[in-house]
Amino acid sequence: MKLLAIDGNSILNRAFYGIKLLTTKNGEFTNGIYGFLSILLRMLEETQPDAVACAFDMRGPTFRHNMFDGYKAQRKGMPEELASQMDPLKELLTALGYKIVEREGYEADDILGTLAKTCTDTGNQCVIATGDRDSLQLINDRVTVRLATTKAGQPHSTIYGVEEVKEKYGVAPQQLIDVKALMGDASDNIPGVAGIGEKTALTLISLYGDLDYIYDHLPELDIKPGVRSKLEAGKEMAYTSRDLARIYCESPVDTKLEDYIPKPVDHTKAARLLGRLEMFSMMNRWGIEKDAGGGDGAAPQTPPKSAQVLYNPENGEALAFKEKRLDLLADFGGPSAVRAVAAALSDEQILLIEGEERATAFLRKLLSSEAEIRVFSSKPIYKFTYINDINIQNVIFDCELAAYLLNPTSSSYGVSQLAVGYEIEMRAIENELPEEWKPFAQEAAVQRELYDVLEKRVKESGEDKLLYQVEMPLAKVLAQMECEGFSLDTQALKEYGRELDGRLFELQNGIYEYAGTEFNINSPKQLGEVLFGELGLPAKKKTKSGYSTNAEVLEHLKGKHPIVELILEYRKLAKLKSTYVDGLLKEVDADGRVRSTFQQTETRTGRISSTEPNMQNIPIRTKEGSKLRKFFKAREGWKLIDADYSQIELRVLASIADDKNMIAAFKQGEDIHTTTAAQVFGLPELMVTPLMRSQAKAVNFGIVYGIGAFSLSQDIGVSVAEADRYIKGYLDTYSGVKKYMEETIKFARENGYVKTLFGRRRYLPELSASNKNTQAFGERVAMNTPIQGTAADIIKIAMVRVAQRLEKEKMKAKLILQVHDELLVEAPEEEIHMATIILKEEMEHAAQLKVPLEADTNVGGNWLEAK
Repeated sequence: MKLLAIDGNSILNRAFYGIKLLTTKNGEFTNGIYGFLSILLRMLEETQPDAVACAFDMRGPTFRHNMFDGYKAQRKGMPEELASQMDPLKELLTALGYKIVEREGYEADDILGTLAKTCTDTGNQCVIATGDRDSLQLINDRVTVRLATTKAGQPHSTIYGVEEVKEKYGVAPQQLIDVKALMGDASDNIPGVAGIGEKTALTLISLYGDLDYIYDHLPELDIKPGVRSKLEAGKEMAYTSRDLARIYCESPVDTKLEDYIPKPVDHTKAARLLGRLEMFSMMNRWGIEKDAGGGDGAAPQTPPKSAQVLYNPENGEALAFKEKRLDLLADFGGPSAVRAVAAALSDEQILLIEGEERATAFLRKLLSSEAEIRVFSSKPIYKFTYINDINIQNVIFDCELAAYLLNPTSSSYGVSQLAVGYEIEMRAIENELPEEWKPFAQEAAVQRELYDVLEKRVKESGEDKLLYQVEMPLAKVLAQMECEGFSLDTQALKEYGRELDGRLFELQNGIYEYAGTEFNINSPKQLGEVLFGELGLPAKKKTKSGYSTNAEVLEHLKGKHPIVELILEYRKLAKLKSTYVDGLLKEVDADGRVRSTFQQTETRTGRISSTEPNMQNIPIRTKEGSKLRKFFKAREGWKLIDADYSQIELRVLASIADDKNMIAAFKQGEDIHTTTAAQVFGLPELMVTPLMRSQAKAVNFGIVYGIGAFSLSQDIGVSVAEADRYIKGYLDTYSGVKKYMEETIKFARENGYVKTLFGRRRYLPELSASNKNTQAFGERVAMNTPIQGTAADIIKIAMVRVAQRLEKEKMKAKLILQVHDELLVEAPEEEIHMATIILKEEMEHAAQLKVPLEADTNVGGNWLEAK
């Protein structure tokens, strides 16, 4: 039999510190549990054990504390973020069928040692999974150790057997006890012999075998006098340290290996726990059935709820059209086609229409009806109606958007995941269905209960107006934008690509000439060898993989050799060519238009994001990058109208902070950065230099991001002391901003969240962390989120109003793109004047702040001209 013996505390500790802090929507910390389960899965796959034991320390002193008062005396207690994960982990491991082993007065190491000895004595195998090297002393022909680590969120392990220990340390596994007796262990406060380090300890034990031999023959040993005197003085502590370091292998725990064979998984309990912890991907990885329900692990007192599914009935349409309100789930095969539609009827039945032709026809009629419809996700519904020219007005609820508002940090908003997270029991299907459609039918069966819960929660959180008046109307706008797309001049873009290829070839030859050899410029290793090996440029610390050649390193090398400028230019143009030129050409549809996908549930602050391609990431800060906008053009006979908010985040800050000086500056139409510079430096505005304005701008934009003196000094090239004076001068000038920052952090600490002017919440469990850096991050987010989130809400409101106004005026002009604070409308020549007025008016009146909103507009045949 093979036993996998897990050092629970050690693995959880490694996982916790190896993965960034993660929390559920309720603020429950989960990163340690997530990492532990990932490591355990890897261990199970690699070792294929017959039995598994999970050993944990218990609180309270052990026999070692009684032996030596100072044992682990310097150890700080577990941070609360880690300690809070211990009990849920044990509960979850038990639900997964694994036995938890603990014994008062003994450490997990002693339990591992006892189980390892049992395996050795009975001729079985033991694999110890730990992150602690202390267990290496237990290794023999039947016991191996897997040292676990977590790197970049991924589990890794190093296998140690007898030979691996000898190769690394030069001693046998059991001799490591005597090594530690001499060198001590600072982490456990085992003193060892004062002045004897690891190198000396390993040398002594490899030469003389053990502690007893060393002290029995101390006078005649061939060692330095200084080492001999240290050993003489530290004899008593050496033997005490050996007793402390030796793992006790006779702990009073269950040693029947068959008792550690995993029990069947309690799917009900595991599903409930993983759902509460919002580890939906982990459910899949562990094969936990999502429809297992939310019980407590005991046999259910009543049978689970079931659902009757009407599968492709002849009278399906008649049944659906009787309903005044329907809850709808659709499986789209594409923007204009549907694979299946499921509707929850008022008599607890589920109507399932499957088959592309029939389902598409059914959905068309359903969306044209007068019934009120609640849907899981409205954007694909709106795309379907836009393409099929259906005037839909009856979608009254969007489950996905509601779930996003309630928990903007979640990574998934699927029906099954939400049902488990909100403790809604999945239904059993009463009648026979094709296997392919059973999961879909089960999700359809819980949608009514799920939608009811989310409707109630959104109202309770005060985010109902945000859902119904902003997010849901916006979904319709985004659907239209995705269908419309943006025309791309592919021929001109290809020519630009060829031009870049030529320039890259010239740069490459120039780099080769300076280097004196040809090499792969894109290989950091080869580039490092050329720069720091061949050319002898000053290098930062060398790592295992070679010299670092990232952008920061190369920027520091500018001016030290002409090859550096060529490499920086080469990298810039290579990225432009591969990411944007080649990348955009891959995304062009047959009609010559690029159609991005706009994500409404991606960011924590409420901003919209864009993918495939990411239209919000088209570079504009460099001359070469901004050229790309030239290739996005209006269709023949049309123009592009671009409108960009002027300093919207600072205007929001002035309004939310109710800062009199900042409000006055905006109302009087002053340049806020010049005004700030004049007040901070105590000069008339006419004497403010461009450098002063630039420095004031950095403070203006950095202050609500919690910028510190050091970071500001790096940004604007001044001393830390000078940067500190700028920040203090700014906060003296804008005392309302200072008060806002202090009160916002106080509110966040008391309530666990911050909110925008429109009620959008962001929860901040970081503020309750014990780690000061994590708390500081939480404070920065608390200060910034109301500003950035309100700005995001305003641009969304503007998008809705612009689109609705264009439609109301029966214009052909369409909103086609949003990039941060910028909107782009495509309009026929005859509508340019009116569309420009509408765009500017609706953007500037999207919100009533204490300062005016300003939007700058421009018109052009392509995006660059319009900008």
